[in-house]
Order: sequence, then structure tokens, then C-alpha cells
Amino acid sequence: MSSRNIVVAFGGISPEHEVSVLTAMQVIASLKGTNYNVVPLYISKSGRWLTGDTLLEMENYQDLDELKEQATHCTFSHDNLGKPVLLETEKKGFFNSPESYPIYALIPAFHGSEGENGAFQGTCEMYNVPYAGSGVFASSLGMDKIKAKDICRAHDIPVVEGFDFFESEWVKDQQSILEFAEQLGYPVILKPVNLGSSIGVSRVEREDELIEAIETAFRYDENLMVEKAISPLIEINCSVLGTSHNLQTSVCERPLGQDETLSFEDKYQSDNGSQKGMASADREIPADISDELTQKIQSRSEKIFKLFRASGIARFDFLINADTEELYFNEINTIPGSFSFYLWEESGMNMRKLMLKLIDIAIKQHQKKVGRIRSYDTNLLNEKAVKGIKGLKGAQQEPLDK
Repeated sequence: MSSRNIVVAFGGISPEHEVSVLTAMQVIASLKGTNYNVVPLYISKSGRWLTGDTLLEMENYQDLDELKEQATHCTFSHDNLGKPVLLETEKKGFFNSPESYPIYALIPAFHGSEGENGAFQGTCEMYNVPYAGSGVFASSLGMDKIKAKDICRAHDIPVVEGFDFFESEWVKDQQSILEFAEQLGYPVILKPVNLGSSIGVSRVEREDELIEAIETAFRYDENLMVEKAISPLIEINCSVLGTSHNLQTSVCERPLGQDETLSFEDKYQSDNGSQKGMASADREIPADISDELTQKIQSRSEKIFKLFRASGIARFDFLINADTEELYFNEINTIPGSFSFYLWEESGMNMRKLMLKLIDIAIKQHQKKVGRIRSYDTNLLNEKAVKGIKGLKGAQQEPLDK
């Protein structure tokens, strides 16, 4: 078996936990039969880090409590040479010692919250783990829909008119928020700012519906946004693969749902199969739109990818007024469901080829980072040690009152 271990990290404390598991199973299946050894890193809903072969099979996730009992606790660490490893922190059986897996590269397959917002990516940076996908900056910016739109607006990329508010503001001045929504004009779209997979998203026609939708959405996020609904609406998505300096765009797709606004059920619980993640959703590929509009969407996707300093793969979602063809940026997904592999099949790239490409990008990006000077030789601490703590500016404190 290859010593090149690919850690697939997934799960996490997120309303999109199950969606993450679906994406991870697709990644794991695609890497079977390659020169890599797949090592799962499953983060439970309570935040426990687990590994073990039992986590590699989809059918074992029917009982999460039993699954956690069969899996082994683990953490990031370093070997004697300072290289990153996934280290088991307990041993299964009296004669078995904990395993240590040197990490060749890691593929984050999280959706939402700490796994996709840059927090886990920051942990990888701290342990010097090569990982696929966008870094801390693009991941955190992409997760915050408001800040992402602020960046786009500042670079003349149209976004839908709207506003955001926090739960504390809703409690303090509910009437003003309802008046802002009234000024936008119903119908409006309500969304959690820091979630994906259409969880907590509602299209509302009246004030009483908006109040109910807001109270529901606050269960998932403390920051909500309200936007004017585009009608008649066409949603078009496009994926970008590579780095800011070397990238390519996919064909465009038009997701199809029962309503103008796609629901969680449309995306993940369609009749095509509940174990296929986003690949099971109904969609039109390539989207039946003009060549001119296709090129405009692809060009705009590339521009945003570069603005956000994204890496690996990302999916860009756009809203279009079907009558006027006005185009609005909606959001960026730095870890898209199913890694949007279905958009790359049109370019002759199946899931396996896409994952191998992501690993290759991850390794090259990591080599660029570690190839630079990352420390600075100085005798500063020796000098300060001679003077002691009293020699440090600001270290002296006023005596406490007796």
C-alpha cells in the first residue's frame, strides 16, 4: 500500500453535517484504486476527532452512536522529523499501539461552520498540513455572504439589493427591520449569513411570513440577511478550478427545483438518490442560455475567484432576471457540494481526476509556502533574558492596594 496518505476530513459541528458526510463518501470512493491510501478524519457533531476503517463505508453511518464507539480518537501532531501526522490518541485492544499516519495531503470535505469558514484551514496551517481548496482568507470571506457581497460591490460586480441584521438588533428594534423589508418590497428572500445548502432560506410574501421565517432562521445563525426577490428568476452556477494565477472555468448549470428558490430537499433529497449529495439534484447541464451570457458568467466567476484569492475548486452561484438578463452575484462556495464534479464531466474530468487535480494543486501551493523563509534568526530573547522581565517595557505594574 502507498505510504502517501490522503486524509479526508468531514462532518463537523454544522447543520450541514450529513451533507458533508455524503461529499466525503464520494471523495473516498473516487480515490479507491489510486496510488493513495485514504485515511478518514471524521469530526462528530460534538466535535470529537475520529478515524478508523469503519468510517470509510457509507452504510456504517446509519447509527452514529455505534459508529463513534467503533472509531478511534485522533488528533494532528508531528513526527520526530517535524512532519505532520494524524495520530491516534487511544489504542484499540490490549496488544495494539496507537497508529500514526504521515499526512501527504488533506482534502477538507466540510460544509458550513468551522469546517468551511477558515477555522479548520487555520488548524492545518498551524500544523503545516498541505490541504486542498481555499485558504483561511478566501474560506472565511466566502462563508460570510454579506462581506463577500461587499467585496464584489466594491469591484463593480452587481449584487441584489438587501440588508442584514443580528439577533440583538431584532430583539431591540424589530419594527425598523420590518420597515426596511417593506421598503425593499415583497416578496423577499431571507437567508442566514453564514450557512449553505439552503438551510434556513425562505421566500416570503408578507410581513407575518417574514417574522416567522426570521424566528426559525435564528435557530441556525445570529446574523440574517433580507434581499429583494428577483422575478422571474433563473439561477446559474459555474465552477472554477486552479489558483489565481492558473485557472479554468467549467460549463454553466441551471439547477431545477419545485420553486424558483432551491430548497434543501431539491438539492439533496430528490428522487435521483439520497447518497449522491449535490450530484443527485435536478439540473440542466450545460445551461440553456446564450453563449454571450455563458461567457459573461464564466468571466465574472474568474474575476471573483481571483478577488477572493481562492484556490482548488469553488462554485459561483448567480441570479438572473429572466426578462432583462440582469446578472447578480449570489454567493461563492469554497467547498461546493460533491465538489461540483458534475460540472467538470463535460470537460472530460470525472470525480477521480478532479480529486487528483486538487491534491496536485494542494501540494504545489504548500511547496510554494514552505519554500519561503518562515523564521528570522535573532538573539533578541538572549538579550532580554539577560535583563530579565523588569527590562521589558510595560512589564512593571503598579502595586495592588492593600
